[in-house]
Amino acid sequence: FSSHGVISAVIQDFDTGEVLLLGYMNSEALTKTVETGLTHLYSRGDKNKLQPVGEETGRIQYVKSIRLSSDADSLLIKVTQSLPADSPRPLSNFTRRWNPESQSWVEEGEGGFIPPVSETD
Repeated sequence: FSSHGVISAVIQDFDTGEVLLLGYMNSEALTKTVETGLTHLYSRGDKNKLQPVGEETGRIQYVKSIRLSSDADSLLIKVTQSLPADSPRPLSNFTRRWNPESQSWVEEGEGGFIPPVSETD
């Protein structure tokens, strides 16, 4: 954990590899995540309330694996995520892409910047 008592946590879809969100965990959030199998994140806004990610939105995250980076400063948490059938929200919090032509951020599906793939990739 950092000097602030948190560690960054990259939350990734277990099946697709898509990054769903970046959050932070304190020791209590990590302990709750391990104990319950549901992702819990630390929130500076409401320190006394620790609840599973998605409890209010219906996007509950079920933990499949937790990995610690080689320099022990971040976590990679792979999850499967539930989503209500009638929800129009995307599964990821990363819904905008940079569009170099308009020099602005655009919603997913509206073009945006996709780097060319080289033959060595």
